[in-house]
Amino acid sequence: MLHTLTSATPTPRGFAPTAAASLLADAVSTLDHNPRVARHYLERLAAMLADDAAPDGVPPVVVAEPVKGGLAPWQLRGVVQHIEAYLESTIVVDALADVARLSTGHFCRAFKVTTGETPHAFLIRQRVRRAQTLMLQTDDTLSDIAYACGLTDQAHLTRLFRRVLGVTPLIWRRTWRAR
Repeated sequence: MLHTLTSATPTPRGFAPTAAASLLADAVSTLDHNPRVARHYLERLAAMLADDAAPDGVPPVVVAEPVKGGLAPWQLRGVVQHIEAYLESTIVVDALADVARLSTGHFCRAFKVTTGETPHAFLIRQRVRRAQTLMLQTDDTLSDIAYACGLTDQAHLTRLFRRVLGVTPLIWRRTWRAR
């Protein structure tokens, strides 16, 4: 996973190298078993590279075509923006369903049809991504980073980080800081 830009070309406004690398890694990991979700990640990356970032810096969620039984693009965009805005606090599925203006059960089914993963799994990946960004941009302790990502403690961060990325936060931070 590449987390720094080494070229001398200027980066587009709204472009975040760690987010781009994370989107690319997610696309590669899902390509074999769920090409539609991989395409979704690549389209988000393309939007970032095309300088189409939303005003608040959150890259837009682009869906090539609405999926039958899935969320409408405006619903998915609203849910992702809500998650990004409140990532450091507790986010319940009921609140996400309210943002999408759906019942909780229907929202969970539609979200999974659209993204290929449950709202909870998506939220965990977003928290891990935020932790990656904070580990690269700050010298905060892993405990502080865990709290900033809405996790209970460093052990919780380590457990989720290892589950998502296959390595502990400390090893990941040392590896990427050395580069």
